[in-house]
Amino acid sequence: MTIRVLVVDDQALVRGSFRLLVDTAPGLEAVGEAATGGEAVAAARRVRPDVVLMDVRMPDVDGIEATRRICDDPGLPGVRVLILTTFDLDEYVYAALRAGASGFLLKDTPPADLLTAIRVVAAGDGLLAPSVTRRLIAEFARRPEPPGIPARDLGSLTGRELEVLVLVARGLSNAELAEHLHLTMPTVKTHIGRLLAKLHARDRAQLVIAAYESGLVTPKTPR
Repeated sequence: MTIRVLVVDDQALVRGSFRLLVDTAPGLEAVGEAATGGEAVAAARRVRPDVVLMDVRMPDVDGIEATRRICDDPGLPGVRVLILTTFDLDEYVYAALRAGASGFLLKDTPPADLLTAIRVVAAGDGLLAPSVTRRLIAEFARRPEPPGIPARDLGSLTGRELEVLVLVARGLSNAELAEHLHLTMPTVKTHIGRLLAKLHARDRAQLVIAAYESGLVTPKTPR
């Protein structure tokens, strides 16, 4: 199945480069492009892409707000947003994920890694560059009191699901989860699926947010 991609960036040269990269990759197709956040939302509603490659700093509506509008749109349940930016500031990472983004990469990411990221996000997995993950955890560490998720949300989780959620928040892959917990891969995937459903999360990135904001996982304050 071809993964349909919408390219969003306020620079025409950058849009063209990403579009060419996507169109020449097996199994991927660029179905449109937009130069502003407002155009991105309209284009997403029009072409219904699988993945939106979203810039952050744009005129009119920025990428964070555009991401929020797309992810909150009941008519676009299957559309996932992958943020691409030259800036890796903490505020952008946190805001993007809170808005519903499924991934966050820097524009200097190697082309092959970007194409892999598109496929990972399209498959329903969250993706963060390692440097971005460290910044995100540092951001949580600086917040003295996590807002918290209502107790009933985490209360619906089984002991095993809580254990899996903690490990997901620590960055373990499915294979690492299976090895750590001595489970089969199908069982791990079942637990992940149940966590997504119970916490109303779009993907693993949102599970990480839920684990930290609920206080289930507390990051160590950076020295």
